[in-house]
Amino acid sequence: MTESHTPIPAALAQIIISMTPRIRHSPFFNATVRDGVSHFSVYNKMLMPTSYGDLAAELHRLMHGVAMWDVGVERQVEVSGPDADRLVQYLSARDLSKMKAGQGKYVAMCDHQGRLLNDPILLKLSDRYWFSLADSDMLLWVRAIAAEGGYNVDVCEPDVSPLAIQGPKAEDVVAKMFGESIRSIRYFGCIETTLAGIPIVLCRSGWSKQGGFELFLRDGAKADALWEMVKAAGQEYGIGPGAPNHTERVESALLSWGGDTTPESNPFEANMAKFVDVDTPVNYIGKAALQKVVATGPKRLFVGLVLDGNAPSDWPLGERVLVTAGGRDVGTMSAVVYSPRLGRTIGLAQIERQTVEANARLQVHTPKGVQGAVLAPIPFA
Repeated sequence: MTESHTPIPAALAQIIISMTPRIRHSPFFNATVRDGVSHFSVYNKMLMPTSYGDLAAELHRLMHGVAMWDVGVERQVEVSGPDADRLVQYLSARDLSKMKAGQGKYVAMCDHQGRLLNDPILLKLSDRYWFSLADSDMLLWVRAIAAEGGYNVDVCEPDVSPLAIQGPKAEDVVAKMFGESIRSIRYFGCIETTLAGIPIVLCRSGWSKQGGFELFLRDGAKADALWEMVKAAGQEYGIGPGAPNHTERVESALLSWGGDTTPESNPFEANMAKFVDVDTPVNYIGKAALQKVVATGPKRLFVGLVLDGNAPSDWPLGERVLVTAGGRDVGTMSAVVYSPRLGRTIGLAQIERQTVEANARLQVHTPKGVQGAVLAPIPFA
């Protein structure tokens, strides 16, 4: 997810949309405007709300109550047809041979050199698959691989837009809407259902570590109705609008593809080792390259940093920040934030493996000067 907080007034956003169809808005856009959205970013060529004007309140709801997010920017690539199983496996650097309908898995999609192209949640529905994507145009990749391989499949971007309900009280809100049986849904498990006639895929998922569900709306025309239903169901729990939260995501060390990764990053440099299967009989794109990475070890590792003193947390990280050790370039920092829970400024970085293994002291070259830092386990305790 993105960490940008560039203000875009609702009226200006509407002007931008009317001027160029290249930047779309989600079906929940009008609802977010009514509820006071104040900041947007662009993600998967769509406007994504990033704040409603009070980040502290939004973080508090996420950590202690319940929040609702328009994450319609999480686009789906749908694969169906006789060869869907074979194609999805070929695209995923993980053994899917035992995957069943109603399951989801976090997967790495790599190119032939093992470079990470996307890190979606793969959902297996009754007769099709959805890759629920991070911010890259994978529809073209999937269609190209399908055509080159002669797979008998249909590949499309369906009318599907997720609405996330996140936080420790999220399950209670969802149970109120869908019934107590939803409490038995396992992490990344999903069911196809309806709510007042609105078609939905309900999944225990979301871009936070605070628990919750995503309601994959399958009819964009019903977005306003669904938004208001969720608001009404959550009123007794103090629900309010929000967005994927930068502070919580850094504390939880949730990977932001394209933010924390570079075009050369492989899954092992993105803390995805346990989601990649190299000792498996199944074949997939990039397998040989990833086996070589395992044999030699990744060049860099995705790590946490704790910065010295009262380091500034509002750096404009439009670019990755250089990190050195002993005067030598050893990596880059991609995210930084002051954590009220920890009382420290923390960051995420990709650092040379040898430097990490030596637990070396680091220097972060910020726009406001050099700042000392030490390595920290992730997620931050």
